[in-house]
Amino acid sequence: MLTGTCHCGAAHWTLEGDPGSITACNCTLCRRYGALWAYDYVDKRIRVAGSTRSYTRAGKDAPSLEILFCPRCACVLAWRGLRSSAAGRTRIAVNVRLAPPDAIAHLPIDHFDGLHKFEDLPRDGRCVRDMWF
Repeated sequence: MLTGTCHCGAAHWTLEGDPGSITACNCTLCRRYGALWAYDYVDKRIRVAGSTRSYTRAGKDAPSLEILFCPRCACVLAWRGLRSSAAGRTRIAVNVRLAPPDAIAHLPIDHFDGLHKFEDLPRDGRCVRDMWF
């Protein structure tokens, strides 16, 4: 199990099992937050606990997700979909930068072009440890 904690410790997330590859995205939000994402579904393998607040993108008539952050220290914990799938599941991703570096350093990075093309880019062989600095 992986755990990520905000800076002040008031909020955290857990992810059960293998997180798989981690996504680095260049969209207008992700590049500003510097987040690296691991995905699953709400209350399946991922759980967020503690006090959180949410932000939805300003100027969007029907935003598709909300960003969950700690109201005390403002660390970005996760994003959560605002609409469920046909199967009734809601997508969620946690910011693995809040996990202990040694626990996630080996995980491969997938790059997603969320700014221009909204598509996956070819893997370049980097892992989370290559993205720390």
